[in-house]
Amino acid sequence: MSKKAIVLLSGGLDSSTTLYFAKSKGYEVNCLVFDYGQTHKKEISQAKAVAAKAQCPIFVVKISLPWKGSALLDKKISIPKDRALNAKDIPVTYVPARNIIFLSFAASAAEATGASHIFIGANAVDYSGYPDCRPEFIKAYQNMLGLGLKTSVEGKVIKVTTPLIHLTKAAIVKLAVKLKVPLELTWSCYSGGKRPCGVCDSCRLRAQGFAQAHVIDHTV
Repeated sequence: MSKKAIVLLSGGLDSSTTLYFAKSKGYEVNCLVFDYGQTHKKEISQAKAVAAKAQCPIFVVKISLPWKGSALLDKKISIPKDRALNAKDIPVTYVPARNIIFLSFAASAAEATGASHIFIGANAVDYSGYPDCRPEFIKAYQNMLGLGLKTSVEGKVIKVTTPLIHLTKAAIVKLAVKLKVPLELTWSCYSGGKRPCGVCDSCRLRAQGFAQAHVIDHTV
């Protein structure tokens, strides 16, 4: 009997590596891709491309966050450029409660499809300081699922799995190469141009990871 999993897929380096990691562990994967009002749709098209390459079906979930509250949702808020990557403040690219929302959809999908695991590419090492990427958050969310799902009451735990959470970006790149992730299809930039901007947090963390891993990034 095959193992089933839901993978949250944004089309970026981390989530794409997480998808291929789940496949390498023998899971039958359904990908969850969110159209949540981003100012650009590039990441959605790239997520679809990565899922197609991995031969995994996808659910594209369209939701609305009309209150915005993030530079990724509101064109009136500028995306920070060349920000200190070790800054302690949470940047305006943080989307309020995004992983809480996404994981809730994933839990519903997992319970409905009989999946035992939810994979999310959260990372708490080389990241922008988002509170919903920390191990403490994942642990708390796991505890919540243990109380709020029919499957949990029946003794069938749906586990939230974060294979990248303690890895540096360089280590993630090396793992991606090992897993044969189609890195040229992945998109990390907060902007939706033809080429990555190179100056947002996500672009710079990605560039740092590829450089430290001594791997050429063919998307730039």
